[in-house]
Amino acid sequence: MIAEPTLTLGIEEEYLIVDRNSRDLVREPDAGFLTACVDLLGEQVTGEYLQCQVEVGTKPHKKVSDARNDLVELRKGISEAAGAFSYAPIAASTHPFAKWREQTHTRKVRYDVLRDDLGQPVRRMMICGMHMHIGIEDEDLRIDLMNQATYFLPHLLALSCSSPYWEGEDTGLASYRLTVFDALPRTGLPDVLGSYGEYMRMVGQLVSAGCIEDSSKIWWDIRPSAKYPTVEQRVTDVCSLVDDVAAIAAVYQSIMAFLFRLRQNNQRWRVYPQTLILENRWQAQRHGARGKLIDHGRSEMAPMSRLMDELSDLIGDEAELLGCTEELKRACAITLEGNSADRQRENYAHAIKEGADAHEACVAVVDGLIEEYSVS
Repeated sequence: MIAEPTLTLGIEEEYLIVDRNSRDLVREPDAGFLTACVDLLGEQVTGEYLQCQVEVGTKPHKKVSDARNDLVELRKGISEAAGAFSYAPIAASTHPFAKWREQTHTRKVRYDVLRDDLGQPVRRMMICGMHMHIGIEDEDLRIDLMNQATYFLPHLLALSCSSPYWEGEDTGLASYRLTVFDALPRTGLPDVLGSYGEYMRMVGQLVSAGCIEDSSKIWWDIRPSAKYPTVEQRVTDVCSLVDDVAAIAAVYQSIMAFLFRLRQNNQRWRVYPQTLILENRWQAQRHGARGKLIDHGRSEMAPMSRLMDELSDLIGDEAELLGCTEELKRACAITLEGNSADRQRENYAHAIKEGADAHEACVAVVDGLIEEYSVS
């Protein structure tokens, strides 16, 4: 019998650093900025591939509310450090008008190797993501639950979308970030695997062939973490509002608890063909929280609002046991009120209506993101 997993939750977020005067990205932040971040937050903050980025990570928590509180303190620390240099952080997966060719990558051996190995696709990585880890200690259980949880990744993505703009243009997508990220190898949906051993044999073959150094270069939307005994979902955009982060965390943690309960009852969630899940991934990427996904049980398109209501009913018992019922309610509200991408477009349209030109409207979008980052 497999021991019950701890289902602990850890959240990683990447932020963009903007200049408070121009609202553009800070191409080369003062060397003291990252030092100030580390002084305030210790090992919970690191630099990222581009110098205009930083990454934070919470500690493992049993409850979503505790992870949220941890994340609030991390955001406050980054904001405090940035303020001393007239910078401001934003939690959005793309910047509304910055140019990727003008950015510089952080000088680290790992990042230098990535730049040489992957060419222009990695140089376009002016994007930020949000990763969530759920503690699953048994290795084979990790793979089993990952296979089933893949079905729900488009739902998580739709709730999180925060990247409608790229270099001053509305891309028509709610998450343009994935368009950029999918240009890298070993991204997208994971293979359906039979065991952890099968996963490691696959990784071993890539390592033996000289393609990768280790499993950290497997950048799937969901994967067994290379560093922790967790299943790590990586499909989501970073959310502008902390409450939206908590809502998505509640959905993900409750889904994993639900899938484990099915296993205890000798049941499981159906594993669908990748083409069907990829179609929903695309629908979520294109239309976001107020769009539609395929209801595969009914073989019809359904509004995200209805799907989230049904999913909430499905995982409601788990959410209650985990103490995240209120956060789960917020996930349903996102499908009605909209996500960050929707609010960014609303801010842009309002600025245009008030007489702003296209660039000024993009600046207004940045201002909205700065404000939302600070709301906790």
